Amino acid sequence: MSMNEFLNWVEARSPKETEFLQVIRETAESIWPFYESKKELYDNRVFQCMVEPERQLVFRVSWVDDQGEMQVNRAFRIQYNSALGPYKGGMRFHPEVNQSIMKFLGFEQTLKNSLTLLPMGGGQGGADFDPKGKSENEIRRFCNNLMMELYRHIGPNIDVPARDMGVSEREIGYLFGAYGKIKNDYTGVLTGRSLGLGGSPLRVEAAGYGNVYFAEEMLSTIGESVEEKTVTVSGYGNVAQYVIEKVNELGGKVVTVSDASGFVHDPEGVNGEKLEYLKEIKADRNGKVSDYADQFGVTFYPDQKPWSIPCDVAIPCANINDIGEEDAKALLANSCLCLVEGANRATESKAAALIKESNMLFAPGKAANAGGVAVSGLEMSQTSQRLNWEIAEVDDRLKKIMKNIHDQCVEYGDNGSKVDYVKGANVAAFLRVAEAMLSRGLD
Repeated sequence: MSMNEFLNWVEARSPKETEFLQVIRETAESIWPFYESKKELYDNRVFQCMVEPERQLVFRVSWVDDQGEMQVNRAFRIQYNSALGPYKGGMRFHPEVNQSIMKFLGFEQTLKNSLTLLPMGGGQGGADFDPKGKSENEIRRFCNNLMMELYRHIGPNIDVPARDMGVSEREIGYLFGAYGKIKNDYTGVLTGRSLGLGGSPLRVEAAGYGNVYFAEEMLSTIGESVEEKTVTVSGYGNVAQYVIEKVNELGGKVVTVSDASGFVHDPEGVNGEKLEYLKEIKADRNGKVSDYADQFGVTFYPDQKPWSIPCDVAIPCANINDIGEEDAKALLANSCLCLVEGANRATESKAAALIKESNMLFAPGKAANAGGVAVSGLEMSQTSQRLNWEIAEVDDRLKKIMKNIHDQCVEYGDNGSKVDYVKGANVAAFLRVAEAMLSRGLD
């Protein structure tokens, strides 16, 4: 089977699943020559097995709002691949959640978890529920009713859900509480819990910090560092906030943040009391980044993205396909050194192709933003041992994991003139999962 035949086969099985087909195509394009060279893997059609989820759960969640009206949402759990360990991946609450997005994220999570070298398979879940504008009681009722179905399919050695977009420590707490009541069992079946519920130190900060640690490793390959670099960031949520915090700590300067309404440019940098104010805005359900512009007298650009602002490092932390072709051209025109994805699949295919042809370094989310799931994996270990490590120990382990992921990317992506991080990450992650699947008989 040729690559094109393979892609046609996947599309016929998953028609109109745009996001899922995009990630499969981009992965296939980067690993196919390597895959063909591994005769045992290729002859046993391991990649064909890998792209099909092991189990896909779709279920109804009905709940009563504060007005006494019945509401109905659709929820998913994609248990994608367990070759390396229990299914592990986020729960996303967002009105655009659908089967295609869940499969895309589940496949990406499988590869991302593989790169951490921790014993975790891949999965993803969520619901088309929007927590924005909902009361605490409505969110709690929704979480309780979602768990009434989900509990049947998860467990510490089966599937361990985690936080994702729209699911914070609060939602994880409600889900954890509901699971405990249903099962009469206090067990670490969800990660991203508060410290009081047995969560790990640094879990909240991990994805953002990990992004910056990975950027440091990338820049070191060209004799540079984050220190004194100008950084543009999109988003202003959890990942973006802790990217900003770590960049500041390492001597860099973040000059942009954004939300769905536009972006703010702060030439002096988002630091100190300004970063704390940004966190307050995000915590307020009605807050928006234009409030930051008003508070500190900087410019807000409505309905625009921040990639036209000159920078040394770009870190998109907002959403899928955040950087389009024109955005990539703007970054290249401004001599950006590297782009580090803080969100999954933050760069459109055409934009990624442009960057690949240039000298700009480009790290895909599966490598660069693996810090969050890495610390989730460390949280699983702490839960099993009934203890919490100190922050310094977790941070040290996170740094080592991100360096190890970078080393894998270099090993499989170094072409002599620069590192192809997309190829390196995909090949390294694919190889580990594929060999485990073959060892298990492809069941």
